[in-house]
Amino acid sequence: MKCEERFFEIYGRDREDLAFSPYRVCPIGAHSDHNLGKITGFAIDKGIHIAYRPKQNGVVELTSLQFPKRAQWHIKEINEKTGDWADYLRGATWALQKVSPLTVGLCGVIEGSLPIGGLSSSAAVILAFLSALCQVNRIHLTPQQLIHVAFDAEKNYVGVNVGTLDQSCEVLGKKDHLLYLDCKDDSYTLIPTLAAMKPYKIAIFFSGLEHSLAGSKYNMRVDELRAGVYALQAFSGFEYGKFKDANARDVSWNIYQAYKDKLPVPWAKRCEHWFTEFRRVEAGAEAWKRGDIEEYGRLSFESGWSSIHNWESGAPEQIKLYEIMRETSGIYGGRFSGAGFKGCCMGLIDPAKADGIREEVERKYLTAYPEMKGKYSFHLCESADGVKA
Repeated sequence: MKCEERFFEIYGRDREDLAFSPYRVCPIGAHSDHNLGKITGFAIDKGIHIAYRPKQNGVVELTSLQFPKRAQWHIKEINEKTGDWADYLRGATWALQKVSPLTVGLCGVIEGSLPIGGLSSSAAVILAFLSALCQVNRIHLTPQQLIHVAFDAEKNYVGVNVGTLDQSCEVLGKKDHLLYLDCKDDSYTLIPTLAAMKPYKIAIFFSGLEHSLAGSKYNMRVDELRAGVYALQAFSGFEYGKFKDANARDVSWNIYQAYKDKLPVPWAKRCEHWFTEFRRVEAGAEAWKRGDIEEYGRLSFESGWSSIHNWESGAPEQIKLYEIMRETSGIYGGRFSGAGFKGCCMGLIDPAKADGIREEVERKYLTAYPEMKGKYSFHLCESADGVKA
């Protein structure tokens, strides 16, 4: 791998170990986890690798093949974030230190196997790094501990209003199973793919645009949803506390239906997405249990429509990709992958039609956005097992 070659170039010796975390896709359940909704998702067989060796002096020294400049800090001296790519890993060191004492650092080289944007590369790089840092410090975390340390790093150090969707898919995922997760209590089911289900693969259509959640409208959308929930609680006479504690899961569907017309339009749209997405996830899980990938795909397309019109996310390029996907034979369903502010779209496709899908989507997309030639890309993936620490 390139990260192993680069490691040898920098340090003059081979890596001692190789950490890996998969990326994830979430066909139904977007923009839901941060308010304790339900989600469905997969870990996929592409992700982040880190070639590394321990450093007994406690220094962490990392190079990324995707970003410039080497990053360095000491495990005992985690300062404020600096705004660079390594903040996610400083945050991971900070969060893990709260769970278990750290004595050993590491040097490493990071390599991502797909372009950045929409596949939760931020959670994946945190998880891969945590796996390595746990290994050199002989720390054994349960899957839920690993999820929550990674969540703590991204939300409370980096400052992105995430839930646990990304980390959960990338840790709990299992090949040939759909993860069905309730973010309220972390309970989950791994729903097996029935032998009678029509065959599928996971296609990634990368728009050519890269993004950063912290610099996007992601946090604002979450705040608008929370404002709508806070207002619904007030209208209904619900006893409520601080704004930051308002949560859509605490408001019933009936309360939402009774008072939604009182909300300002932006808040109403965010709530409409969250409450209807909750129902789509439940219906999607039932469809997967039956082996009905066509119904599951239809619900995923519906989720994508709601993300555009109710959550109001999606760069024009992504919206075009989504529209092309909907009219392409052989795509069961799909939507933006991730927050929907640049990045990629994902689709569940018929493998027998993969070549035709690749050609048709690329031709139509590059006709609409010729400047993306050389930046747009298509990747065919499969479900995979999650990371272990």
